[in-house]
Amino acid sequence: MESEQAQGVGSRDGYRDYQLIGGAGERAKAAGLVNAQWYKCAVPRPLMKSLMQRGDARAIRDTLIWYASIIASGVLAWFAWQAHSLWAVPAFLLYGALYCGPADSRWHESGHGTAFKTSWMNKVLYQAASFQVFRRPTIWRWSHARHHTDTLVVGRDREIAVPLPTDWLSLALNVFALKHAAAEVPKIISGAFGDIGEEEKTYVPESEWRKVILEARITLGIYVAVIAACFVFGSILPLLYIGLPSLYGAWLYLFFGLTQHAGMPENVLDHRKNCRTVMMNPVFRFLYLNMNYHVEHHMFPMVPYHALPRLHEAVKHEMPPPYASTIAAYAEIIPALVRQTRDPSYHVVRPMPAATQA
Repeated sequence: MESEQAQGVGSRDGYRDYQLIGGAGERAKAAGLVNAQWYKCAVPRPLMKSLMQRGDARAIRDTLIWYASIIASGVLAWFAWQAHSLWAVPAFLLYGALYCGPADSRWHESGHGTAFKTSWMNKVLYQAASFQVFRRPTIWRWSHARHHTDTLVVGRDREIAVPLPTDWLSLALNVFALKHAAAEVPKIISGAFGDIGEEEKTYVPESEWRKVILEARITLGIYVAVIAACFVFGSILPLLYIGLPSLYGAWLYLFFGLTQHAGMPENVLDHRKNCRTVMMNPVFRFLYLNMNYHVEHHMFPMVPYHALPRLHEAVKHEMPPPYASTIAAYAEIIPALVRQTRDPSYHVVRPMPAATQA
């Protein structure tokens, strides 16, 4: 049986204190930042119980709409390709954005076990979405657990998107997931041959290692089959549908993802200080699965995506004001990253309600 932490990322109960990442991890532990008590807004128990109710119907609907949009854009791209039309370029760009961009938030929500009420549905979506964003499922599930228990704690959190000082080359490469893929491909190949990696062993329990190897073999097998199909049919088309969309569609999840923590302070124990809540339009919220309510999500990670707007209303009096739009968020993020290029000690400071400052 999988542990509670693996099934529902973000729960601290029973969390194992795996080895730290280098000297920075040791310093974080010495400073009391490891598995520490984070600030939480007060939410009445009956309301929280209501917010945490899971269901299948809405998640099934949203998942079907998402995959239907992928299929529709894929068919459009197919016809444009067959007609040798230049419209094939924007059609495939749309396909890639829908294939990869929303997969990141679906990977995230199903990894928490909160997308569906039915466990196997979460597991199926998690495996599919992990493949679509080119992540090793079990490895990244435990990595994300670490991200939630030690958010932006240097030496612990493996998912700091913009380490300090700002590395603009890495950011540019990850517009098309090139740095990410360059790191994952060798690990998938070595994993398929039984080596899951020394660092990974520090946070993935030994009971999960066989699963990591099996997943790597399945992933590698699929990509070998797709590449073989390209040779058989004498066309790059199979890779344009499976494999390359994980690269040319990655810009969308980077666009959303940078709003979460970029430019925020490291090594603090208050999610109101190191996360952003950004008001987004309904299309963005659907694609991003309400992860724009990111302070609320980190504070209460087991609240399903569809309840996050209600949670926001319940706790907003204890929160910094949300950003009015994605544009407003980037108006802060870009100058902050520029300044952090030369001054890594700089970070965004959010206004806190006076009575609740931690």
